[in-house]
Amino acid sequence: MKTILITGASSGFGHETAKYFLERGWKVIATMRTPREDVLPGSENLRVLPLDVTNAESIRSAIESAGPIDALVNNAGIGLLNAVEGSSIEDIREIFETNTLGTIAMTQAVLPQMRERKAGVIVNVTSTVTLKSLPLLSVYTASKAAINAFTESLALELEQFGVRVRAVLPGRSPETRFAENAQARMLAIPEAYTDLAQNVFAGWTQSDDPVTHASDVAEAVWRAVNDPSSPMRLPAGADAVEWSKSTSI
Repeated sequence: MKTILITGASSGFGHETAKYFLERGWKVIATMRTPREDVLPGSENLRVLPLDVTNAESIRSAIESAGPIDALVNNAGIGLLNAVEGSSIEDIREIFETNTLGTIAMTQAVLPQMRERKAGVIVNVTSTVTLKSLPLLSVYTASKAAINAFTESLALELEQFGVRVRAVLPGRSPETRFAENAQARMLAIPEAYTDLAQNVFAGWTQSDDPVTHASDVAEAVWRAVNDPSSPMRLPAGADAVEWSKSTSI
C-alpha cells in the first residue's frame, strides 16, 4: 500500500485530496497545524499528524513519524489580499515563509528517502493567479509563482533519481479559506486604493464565471501522482482550464 503525505489537510483542497486518496486505497497522512481526528472520515489507513511547515522541528518530527512516503503534496498555504503599499513587511514574510519556504522545506525533508529509493512524487499546489495577473494579490502571486519556477527546476534535478515533480494550479474556489485568511491579514486598504478594492470585491462576489471545486484539485493531484505522462503544470477547475488556454503551460 502506498503512502501520501498532504500538508494543510484540515480543510479545502487538502481535505478533499485526503478523502480522495483514502477512497482509492492509499494510506494517507493528513497533516495540519492543529490536528483534529474528526475532520476526515475514520479509516485504518488514515493518520493525522501535527505539522507547521514554517517550523523545522515540526517538519522533522512529522517526517520521522510518517515513515516511508511515496507522494508528498505541498498544499499548505495562506492568502494575502491587499495593495502592496498597505501590506506590512511582517505579513509579506509570513506569506513567503508558509507558501514558498514551507514548500521548499518540506521538499528537502522527503528528498533523501525518495532519492535513495529512486521513486516518489512531489506535487506542489500553486495557483492560476500566476497565469493571469490580478490586483491586490501581488504578494500572494509572487509566493506561488516562485513555487512554479521551483517545481520546474526541481523536476530536472530529480529526473535522474526517478522522482517526479508536478504543480497543480487551482482557480478561484468558494470552498477554501483563502478569502477568510486573506482578509484577516488585510488590516486596512490604503485610501488611495479604496475604489480599486471595491471594484475587485464586487467582481468576485457578483461573478457567474466558472470556479474551481475542491474535487477538481483532488482529481488533478491524483493524476499528477499516478500518471507519469501528466504535464508539468496541471490546471484544476473550469476557470483554471480557461485561463491556461491563453498561456503556454
